[in-house]
Parts: sequence; structure tokens; C-alpha cells
Amino acid sequence: MTFELTKEYVENIQELIANEDSAAIQAQMEGLFAADITGLISELGTDNAKFLINQLETETGAEILADMDPNERREFLKAFTSEEISKFVNLFDSDDAVDLLNEQPIRVREEVIAWLEDREQARFILDLLHYDEDVAGGLMQKELVKANVNWTVNECIEELRKQAEDVGKVYAVYVIEDNGKLLGILSLKKIVLAHKDTKIESLYDKDVIFVETYRPAEEVAELMQRYDLDALPVVNVQGKLLGRITIDDVIDVITEQASSDTLAMAGITGDVEEDDTIWQQTKARLPWLLVGMMGGILAAKFISFFEGDLKIIPAMAAFIPIIGSTGGNVGIQTSSIILQSLADKTGLDTIVGQRLVRMFAVAFINGLIISCIVFGFNLLIGNHLQLALVVSTALMSVVFLASFMGTVTPIILDKIGINPAVASGPFITTANDLIGYGVYFGLAHLLLDL
Repeated sequence: MTFELTKEYVENIQELIANEDSAAIQAQMEGLFAADITGLISELGTDNAKFLINQLETETGAEILADMDPNERREFLKAFTSEEISKFVNLFDSDDAVDLLNEQPIRVREEVIAWLEDREQARFILDLLHYDEDVAGGLMQKELVKANVNWTVNECIEELRKQAEDVGKVYAVYVIEDNGKLLGILSLKKIVLAHKDTKIESLYDKDVIFVETYRPAEEVAELMQRYDLDALPVVNVQGKLLGRITIDDVIDVITEQASSDTLAMAGITGDVEEDDTIWQQTKARLPWLLVGMMGGILAAKFISFFEGDLKIIPAMAAFIPIIGSTGGNVGIQTSSIILQSLADKTGLDTIVGQRLVRMFAVAFINGLIISCIVFGFNLLIGNHLQLALVVSTALMSVVFLASFMGTVTPIILDKIGINPAVASGPFITTANDLIGYGVYFGLAHLLLDL
């Protein structure tokens, strides 16, 4: 049954904590997953949350801390001593341990490492701490299973039993030379089916996909998506096996990247969440709101130049919102498709000319249908034929121009190294408003002799 966190449940747990009823708390937590308890802890105060986590097994506590939001975890761990933190970190995978320690002050970080009982874990952490978090070295964990190419299957199985004790998930065995250089990968299925005296060198697959420590996190995610990998070995510039990146770490990267792009498309800069401070949310939203506001002021000023035209033909004013909204919608639709193709690096790049031809074909069909509908509507409500022609022609032109802007702008930003997702928000909408109004009133002057 799926666990449901309710207000009544939280209040019940708070009452048990207030009474320090450890037995009842442990009974309540017994059937829950660590992720469920993580959600519960976020609803409790720091002192209550610490009391709760201390009633659980250390392994469960470690899972909860690994699952917590980094900002929330940073504040929560201020209530713990370095020795207490080390008991949990001792059970972390090395990459998760580094993530947690990087959130702490340098003094706490060094004290936790000093308190670690597992000295191999301490060595792994020290090896990983110098990597940036947004490269392959910062994503990898040191725990893996490897076998020397000169071993037999029987030797490999014995070593596999020893190494697997410290590895949470074993996807495959990495085959190395005596100097640690990665040669290939050996599936568990081949190990199980092979004769015990068979040499590893005759079994392993030499076509192994790997990544260097300095490769960007986005490139790692792209590789694992393209080849449908559960784990990816990481090597240094000499090809020596250093660690592996598992799918759960890549999912985090993909999720963060998608979240960042979504916020950028909405005109929100930076990493912002609902529970951030008012100032953080304001700072993230304000820049593009100002862009939109300036665009609105320019559009209003632009329209004011044609006040005389609107006095002559007041019916023109009724179609100004249609011009603006159509241009904005078409621009965002087009740019979203272009962004999707730019993000997909698995295929051949489509040249700009081909994209424009395809865009103009789609724009022609969409523009023709929209224009015909608006033309018929104008005649139906009794507007003059000339006004119907102006509005319909303007809409057709706006669809073409907005499609062009939505195609070209993300491509240009991508070429010059700026996140193209920002082009899909207020920038394109504002630009299309100005272009649309210019086309609309320009055509009115030409066709209506204003």
C-alpha cells in the first residue's frame, strides 16, 4: 500500500516524540521506506526530526540523509556533531558522501573524515573531493567490482564476493590490466555460465563505453541515455579505471537540467524552488519580468503612434490582442521544438536551411488556416472587406515572422554559448509583439490608405 503523509499522521508522530515513546515510533516506522520517512522528517522541526532519526537503524538513517534535499539536509545536520554525521557517512556510497560533505563547512568536513571507521571509505572520499560536482569525476563513485584480465573465472568469482560486499548494486565486472588500465567489461551472465577454469581474457567484451573524469555531466547523461546504460566506467587521461557512474546519479542530472530549462523557458533565472525565501524567488523572476515590462512599454508606445488610425477605424483595436497572442504562441511553439532538437545530440545535426524550409511549410499551413478563419469571422460580423484583408494578411505575416524568430533565435544563442532555453520565454514573446504590431499597422497603412 502506498504511504500517504497526512496532517493527522504528522501530529501523531509529534505526540509520540514529545512523549519520547521510542517503541511506538519504531513500530510506526517499521513498514515505511526511507523515502517515506524523508518526507515525514521535512514536516517536523529539527529537534523532533533528530529524535526520530536516532530511533531508527543507522542504515535507514543513512538512506534518509542521502535522499534529503541538499539545502534541507545542510540545515538539518547543523544539529549533529561531526562524530554523529560520520556514522551515517560511513554507510554512504562515496559519491553521495562527497555530496554531503561538500555542503558542510571545511572544519566539519575534515572532522567527519577523521571520524570515519572505514578508512577505505575515507580514502575514496578524499580522492573524489577535488573534482567539480558538474563533471564525470564529481558524479562517480569509487565502489565497483573489477577483475584482472589474467584471472580465471573461479578467481574472479572469489574476488567478486569480496568486492561486492561494499558495492550496493553490481551491474557488471570491469576488466583491467595489471596497471589498472580499463580493457573491457564482463557481464555477470557470462561469469555464471563459464567454466571455472576459463580465462577472463577470453570472455570479456572489449567494446566498452567509458568517460574521462573531466567530461561535463551533461555529456555523461547523454551517453547513458543514448546507449541505455545502467552504469558507466570512469577513467583518467591514461585510461586507468577510477570509478563508475550509476543511473541514479544521471537521473539527478537529467532532472536538474530539465528543471533548469523549464524555469528558463518561463523566464526564471537560477535555481529556485517554492520554499525558497521571498528575496530568492523575487531575484529569480524579476529580470525577465522587467524584460517583458519593457517590451510592453515599447509595444504601448508603438501603438500610440497609430492613435489617429484607430480613431479612423476603431474596429482595428479589437484585433490587436489576436495579433500579439498569435505571434507569442507561434514563437514559443517553434522554439520549443528547436530546443528539443538542440538537446538531442544522438542524431545528425540538421542544417539551418533545412530547419527554415520545414518551418516555413508548417507556418504556411497554420497561417493559412488561421487567416481564413479570421477573414470569415470579419465578414460574418459585418466588417469591411478591406479590414478583413488587413487582419488576415497581418496574421499570416505574423505566423511566418514568429516562426522565423522561434527557429533562428535558439540556434544563434546555442552557437554563441548562451542557454537557448531563455529564448523561449519573455524574449521571443516580447519581440513577436513588437514585430506583429508593426506588421499589422504597416499593412493597414498600405491597404487602407490611412
